Amino acid sequence: METDGPVLDDHLHLDPVHGRGVAAVEEFARSGGTHLLVVNKPSWQLGPLPEHGDDFRPVFETTVEVVERASGVLDGRAWPVLGVHPGLVSRLVEDGRDPEAAADLMRAGLDVAAEYVDRGEALALKSGRPHYEVSAAVWEASNAVTRHAFALGAERDCAVQLHTEASEDLTELATWAEAAGMEPRHVVKHYAAGRLAGPTPSVMSERDRLERAAERGEPFLMETDFVDDPDRPGAVMGPRTVPRRVRWLLEEGYDDAVRLAHVETPREVYGVDTEATLEGDRRR
Repeated sequence: METDGPVLDDHLHLDPVHGRGVAAVEEFARSGGTHLLVVNKPSWQLGPLPEHGDDFRPVFETTVEVVERASGVLDGRAWPVLGVHPGLVSRLVEDGRDPEAAADLMRAGLDVAAEYVDRGEALALKSGRPHYEVSAAVWEASNAVTRHAFALGAERDCAVQLHTEASEDLTELATWAEAAGMEPRHVVKHYAAGRLAGPTPSVMSERDRLERAAERGEPFLMETDFVDDPDRPGAVMGPRTVPRRVRWLLEEGYDDAVRLAHVETPREVYGVDTEATLEGDRRR
């Protein structure tokens, strides 16, 4: 079954230096994909460990540039999501910084990412906390960084994508976002399962997760978390996955869920019009 509407992958990475870059976007487009949210790769994968906030700029610039090229091959368009991967805190601590100093640097990186949102060069921010066991001090520092991301998102009325531990209940984080002035629906849980309390789930495009999300009838997005790593081709999921899963959902009769994930939720969460941009309007 062919799709005739927008098909959005809400979270993937492109590495034009070491990986496939725009070639992966071309594969996505050939499979029926129309829109992408491209998240910058972790800073340590495209350069040395940062020492100052400005050290994040090369990674952000690389992402903005490859997104512009990606939009040139899509029937719709791509948008950058910029921020600081929460796993950076562990690398900084291992490098000799105390957790508080690591958090200060990560907040500075988010401040730089927010400048791109201010200029209309990025759509949303990315933050979160480690999904693996860490010390209490690192956990506290990571939560402080996440709260800072929420404050930045509230000031700019932009969404914040989160990388967190696996959970179907993140109401605590949604409450923090609301306290900072954000609407909880503007908080997006990357790598989500089919059910989630609190933020908007960006569901990994496995059939069982998508079926649960479709049956719930609540706002959700679809993603692959494609990492564009030549040492791990196709990881986490390949760029053709979302278009293929959209066709599967339509075959199973989940037409309303497809529209919810690719038209209504992107509009409510990010303020983007995937239908208008598919018809040639490159504005939001």
